[in-house]
Amino acid sequence: MRILPEPIIFQWDKGNIRKNLEKHNVTTQEAEEIFVLEPFLISEDTRHSTATEQRFNGLGQTRRKRKLFVAFTIRDNQIRVISIRDMKQIERSHYEAAA
Repeated sequence: MRILPEPIIFQWDKGNIRKNLEKHNVTTQEAEEIFVLEPFLISEDTRHSTATEQRFNGLGQTRRKRKLFVAFTIRDNQIRVISIRDMKQIERSHYEAAA
């Protein structure tokens, strides 16, 4: 099942850009890289999805091999990053086993 829109276009909220940079030291460039580099693992976030908006979690890595977790949604056929941070150990183990 294809979840990501084609072409991949991002919709950025200025507050989330600042929060992700200040709190997690992740730039928008790093965030965008993980969506296009393989492997990129996606799962539905049923806990945070609503009747009007489906949310997803993703695990991926940047060109510099930084492994990141991302929470995102698709709005107006664009990817909207909600939060992005370094993977926790359990997420890293899952990612590396699937790679």
